[in-house]
Amino acid sequence: MPLFDIFWAMLWFFMFVIWIWLLIAIFADIFRSDISGWGKAAWTIFVIVVPLLGVLVYLIANGDKMRERSAAKAAESQAAQNEYVRSVADSGTSTADQLATLSNLHESGALTDEEFASQKAKLLA
Repeated sequence: MPLFDIFWAMLWFFMFVIWIWLLIAIFADIFRSDISGWGKAAWTIFVIVVPLLGVLVYLIANGDKMRERSAAKAAESQAAQNEYVRSVADSGTSTADQLATLSNLHESGALTDEEFASQKAKLLA
């Protein structure tokens, strides 16, 4: 197989991957948008029946809105991630409080010396 044919096949393969990615992005944006159900159905049929023209028209008509929706979704995801990290990181008790609880349990006899030592080592590690 000549070298030019290999490059040509690679070019078509990458163009195919880009096309699939573009279609996924378009369909995701169609269903994420706030247009009516009939509008979503019309855009979907248009993109499926006349793919190249449908994608180009959709990008021209909704390119800026796609960027805004994508940025809003990214900001929403980041806020949810930050909230989750805050909720997990802030357990409400400090290491000193946990050690005091362990000490109380040990003094009351609920924990043996070995259990107390292992739990204390975990907290201090």
